[in-house]
Amino acid sequence: MTTLTNPSADTNPASAFDDMRAAMVSSQLRTNSVNDPRVVAAMARVPRERFVPVDQRAVAYRDAALPLGRARYLNVPMATGRLLTEAYLRASDRVLLIGAATGYAAAVLAELVARVVAVESDPALVAMARAALAGRSGVGLVEGPLDAGAPGDAPFDVLMIDGAVESVPESLLAQVVPDGRVVTGLVDGKVIRLAGGRRSAGGFGLATFADVDCVVLPGFSRPRGFSF
Repeated sequence: MTTLTNPSADTNPASAFDDMRAAMVSSQLRTNSVNDPRVVAAMARVPRERFVPVDQRAVAYRDAALPLGRARYLNVPMATGRLLTEAYLRASDRVLLIGAATGYAAAVLAELVARVVAVESDPALVAMARAALAGRSGVGLVEGPLDAGAPGDAPFDVLMIDGAVESVPESLLAQVVPDGRVVTGLVDGKVIRLAGGRRSAGGFGLATFADVDCVVLPGFSRPRGFSF
């Protein structure tokens, strides 16, 4: 059973995690177009092992999604890194993060932007994220439906969905400033593609840029039509 706790003690020496983090940067990020030096440096600093269940820490840096229980997963490091890179983040940005999970992407974003509001629907994951993010400035955590976002904190310069959805709802797009940036994974049949775009006064569009493994988030299914 996955244990969603985050004790301060750890049986693995810090140097072992430092080595695993360096290996993630060199073998998963730099070789897969995560080429914004700010993103690479932030992911090299943030201790991912503190954002996974205690029984998953030994594999915190593997090139795969990590199970968190209740059909939720921590996203693949490379997928998160590509989304961060394609968001073209600025130090002054306010970012709406959907799918906070245990808080890892929020912690990385906090190294790069002025303010992060991270939304998570699973109460157990919210509790772990609060513990793991304790002491980090510039991060707010909202518990609620992923597709609702955080309208009380809008507007945002960037919308980042750290996972794949069938479509981006208008409820989230409405919280992004005109010309604001949007990055997300998209479910396209049996394929998941990463995509980015901008919200303009006249509409919104996404362009895909990579086919990758990426976790699928709940609550974003397209309405199904009737069949006869």
